[in-house]
Amino acid sequence: MPSQLKISVGQYSDKGRKKSNQDFHGVLIPEEPQLSSKGIAIALADGISSSHVGHVASQATITGFLEDYFCTSETWSVKKSAHQVLSATNSWLYSQTQQGQYRFDKDKGYVCTLSAMIIKSTTAHIFHLGDSRIYCLRNNALEKLTDDHRLWVSKDKSYLSRAMGINARLEIDYDSFQVDKGDVFLFVTDGIYEFVNSKLMSQVINEHSDNLDAAAKTIAEKAYEQGSDDNLTVQIVRVDELPIQNVDEIYQQLTELPFPPILEARMEFDGYKIIREVYASSRSHVYLAVDIETGTQVIMKTPSTELQGDTAYLERFLMEEWIARRINNSAHVLKPCTITRQRNFLYVITEYIDGQTLTQWMRDNPKPDLETVRGIVEQIAKGLRAFHRMEMLHQDLRPENIMIDSTGTVKIIDFGSTKVAGISEITSPIERANFLGTMQYTAPEYMLGQEGRPNADLFSLAVITYQMLAGKQPYGAQVAKATTKSAQNKLKYNPLPHDERHIPLWIDGALKKALHPDPYKRYSEITEFLFDLRHPNKVFHNETRPPLLERDPVVFWKGVSFVLSIIIVLLLLVD
Repeated sequence: MPSQLKISVGQYSDKGRKKSNQDFHGVLIPEEPQLSSKGIAIALADGISSSHVGHVASQATITGFLEDYFCTSETWSVKKSAHQVLSATNSWLYSQTQQGQYRFDKDKGYVCTLSAMIIKSTTAHIFHLGDSRIYCLRNNALEKLTDDHRLWVSKDKSYLSRAMGINARLEIDYDSFQVDKGDVFLFVTDGIYEFVNSKLMSQVINEHSDNLDAAAKTIAEKAYEQGSDDNLTVQIVRVDELPIQNVDEIYQQLTELPFPPILEARMEFDGYKIIREVYASSRSHVYLAVDIETGTQVIMKTPSTELQGDTAYLERFLMEEWIARRINNSAHVLKPCTITRQRNFLYVITEYIDGQTLTQWMRDNPKPDLETVRGIVEQIAKGLRAFHRMEMLHQDLRPENIMIDSTGTVKIIDFGSTKVAGISEITSPIERANFLGTMQYTAPEYMLGQEGRPNADLFSLAVITYQMLAGKQPYGAQVAKATTKSAQNKLKYNPLPHDERHIPLWIDGALKKALHPDPYKRYSEITEFLFDLRHPNKVFHNETRPPLLERDPVVFWKGVSFVLSIIIVLLLLVD
């Protein structure tokens, strides 16, 4: 059996010499599949002693973090998931203080420190603000992993410069690093580390390695003996096992179901009647079929038997259905079909779209008007934004992967190259390429081996927009050859050709910015690009239109030839 992430935990908390305990702590170890997709959460909070509601703040912060983190989408990265949850809790704490009698005195509000960690796969993610601490014990050396957010006014007086609930906007430290088997993480409040040094804490943990609860209690007792006048909370987490799977184990999981045979029209297969083959390639076969039970027309996609030994291909094939189910609420993304009976073969079932690809649409409409193009682009953008909200990058947006149905609704239909942030964080022996898209529509940064951002998908969308308006590519065939930074710097954008449609200059300016080879000089958001497609941007409006020779050399030389012909005729008439 493949190994799972396993930890040992020891915890202890006591009010110490205080009247009440305003610390709160917790650990949540979920079952599979969340153990792999979300990881393990550990958190500690310390309510400020000057506030009588500090314990409420610390308890709300920890319970909210441990419960709500595991409710976030598994497509989100750990950083985004945790930040969303903590931002919501911070807003609630801040609003509670603002509504109370101590809204002008932060020392009496709903305020607490937070030191939290998510261990997912083989990576630890730290989220921290305040003056509680996280240490790492590795090779008998205790290293502090967090910075104290405490401002000292004098030798004896200080206050928290950052904490949960102090400000409306959350400002939190984040860090991530690889963990090793045997690593020990120590979470402590200031009532502990101000009275027990690192050497003693390390010694106690090593002496009680078989009983971490006893180690945590002993450290707290040592702090009390040394005169600690604060609450005492200690958490000790040891990494016992890390998830390691070999390629053979992954392959067995992916191929539990047999590959289907090549299907033929009129054949009945696994509860479906095959109508016809829609598309076939070396990578997959796509069929129009009817669900015999419901009479519904569906699309069935089967993997190529020639690639059944390619684990990376199989993983991408199965991920398509998984991705579709997580963005099922967008009208502009292909929807999966719910399968209510047992599946006996490896295939994917999606909705059938009665329409045509954007490639065919462009052949049928070689010179569409600007408003029609805007309508199509805006619908594609809505589909892309559904991906981006889930921290997914499509990475292969092209006319062949876009369908327009009989009602004019535009849908993105292929997810084979999609990158999912939450999945990318999971360590796997399968080689995952950063980019699997089509060269002509690819953002140039992928050619340099860089990871894409949402505006990489924007680049592809802008290429499609340009192609609908110009009938050609903005950089021609040169962009596919520009595999170095210097070559990309030499790429020359071809302005939209001048024709009877008289496309405004500012439209060309918007496209030029969206298609910039440098991602940092493009629009950062798709919505900015869409806005500039409908509203004249003064920056572009004031630009000088390139000369006709540069915009459309063919038209220029035709015009020159015509003028020369007139001159020759006139000269002949004079003679």
